[in-house]
Amino acid sequence: HHFSDPAEVEALRGNLLAWYDRCKRDLPWRTLAATEPDADRRGYAVWVSEVMLQQTQVATVIDYYNRWMQKWPTLQALAQASLEEVNELWAGLGYYSRGKRLQEAARKVVSELDGHMPRTAEALQKLLPGVGRYTAGAIASISYGQATGVVDGNVIRVLCRLRCIGADSSSPAVIDRLWDMANALVDRSRPGDFNQALMELGATVCVPKAPLCGECPVKQHCRARRRKLFGKPAPVPDVEDCGECVGDCPLCPPATEPWDSSLGVTNFPRKAAKKQPRAMRAATCVLERRGCGGKPEYLIVQRPSSGLLAGLWEFPSLPLAQDLQEEKEREVLADHLQAWMGQPVAAKGLQFIGEVIHIFSHIHQTYVVYSLPLDGDVTLDPASPSRWVTEEEFHASAVSTAMKKVL
Repeated sequence: HHFSDPAEVEALRGNLLAWYDRCKRDLPWRTLAATEPDADRRGYAVWVSEVMLQQTQVATVIDYYNRWMQKWPTLQALAQASLEEVNELWAGLGYYSRGKRLQEAARKVVSELDGHMPRTAEALQKLLPGVGRYTAGAIASISYGQATGVVDGNVIRVLCRLRCIGADSSSPAVIDRLWDMANALVDRSRPGDFNQALMELGATVCVPKAPLCGECPVKQHCRARRRKLFGKPAPVPDVEDCGECVGDCPLCPPATEPWDSSLGVTNFPRKAAKKQPRAMRAATCVLERRGCGGKPEYLIVQRPSSGLLAGLWEFPSLPLAQDLQEEKEREVLADHLQAWMGQPVAAKGLQFIGEVIHIFSHIHQTYVVYSLPLDGDVTLDPASPSRWVTEEEFHASAVSTAMKKVL
């Protein structure tokens, strides 16, 4: 499974980098990383991009990234921003704790590290909150030229196919082997470009389904392709196929999941069965009043500072048991609203609008949406953050995509 031939490693590096120079996508963070002379700004530019790209597609990130760097072009500018501003710009990107941690870490760099980014993967991971092994490796290699590897979902897929690694690719043992492999492979003179090339290959050619094997610059090094072309190896693999097959190899596919010739290279990587998202329900009420100039205004309240969608604004909502009847839902929602407004709310006055489904990574959330028009003014609970907003102000606030669906 390993790259044991130095000549093969050199050829792979050369082929991959030549392909990257010809075919890489023109992305704003790459331009900044290549042209920014100030090392701290360069590190910051790459850091922001890597955090945004976690769990989010490149096409979505580009616009957010450009707006972010225009608003906060330096660590110092971000450190002075409020969390509310960060959440407003982040709205729609999902996984909101990413923006919060990024800002907290920027403040730490400014207050404790004299405004200077750490220069190695080890120091980045140790000193910056929220910076894990992957992000640290990406910043250190791309911004500071450290010859350290990176392993993300794209790299996992490429390496598992190149070396027929068929064990569960999310298991700690396999991940550790992949990191060893990435660190051994990385080009010493162009580590940042090499790591980006490996990720680019996974994002554009060695894709999860229907990979473009004919266009792959490292196809001659790919064991999965060789197996697809020349058939299944002998029942006892020779040393070239697997150097560890004395008994059970920790990297080979388990005997219970044999090679499926119809899948070809997409036999790899193998993943553990995905956990189904848990189903949750919440009652949500859009309270509406006539504001100045007759424009409708809506009440939004702030979520707690920790947990799902921490610190974001939403219409007053509360979790529901799965099997509640509609009549009971109205009653518990009316009680919840009464606590906010300090005056009785008639359950019958709540108008059922419909249901909104929003899928978070681990939660299948259903919002049961009600509306309540108000005539007079109401006194809101001063102990809890809340405010009235017009539709324009609502969209400019730090609200989740789910709440935009509700409106």
